[in-house]
Amino acid sequence: MPIDVNCSAWKGFRTGEWRHLVNVRNFIQKNYTPYAGDESFLAPTSERTRKVWDKSHELILEELHKGILDVETDAISGINNFAPGYIDRDNEVIVGLQTDAPLKRIVNLYGGMRMAESALEQYGYTLNPEIERHFRTYRKTHNDGVFDAYPHRTRVARTVGLLTG
Repeated sequence: MPIDVNCSAWKGFRTGEWRHLVNVRNFIQKNYTPYAGDESFLAPTSERTRKVWDKSHELILEELHKGILDVETDAISGINNFAPGYIDRDNEVIVGLQTDAPLKRIVNLYGGMRMAESALEQYGYTLNPEIERHFRTYRKTHNDGVFDAYPHRTRVARTVGLLTG
């Protein structure tokens, strides 16, 4: 179904193939204008942003020195598995770190248990044994699902190196 370009939402856009079918690439090609100017149109950094960045910069330098600041080993990755985290709560406008502390790493077991355990071991951490037991009993990693779908002969071919991927 063609897009009604007479609609006020489309005023000022150049027409193209995107009008007749879903074609985001064509829409962008027809309507994108490169910016060749400089940064003079930008507002200067606000005091709040500078304070948040200064704290972030200190943490990044600390992490570079230590290798890693912290890892959460009592919860695995998930959109709502952590309390809100802040860098500088009083100065943040946009909030919501992935964990409850800046640069604190999450454990993602869905990509593979061995890989997660190896990464934790490199930095001197171990996964909470109860989480490991629960995950091995009730969940599947991506790799487990893939390998479970392979017939026996395919698993054997992978084991001896005839197949990869």
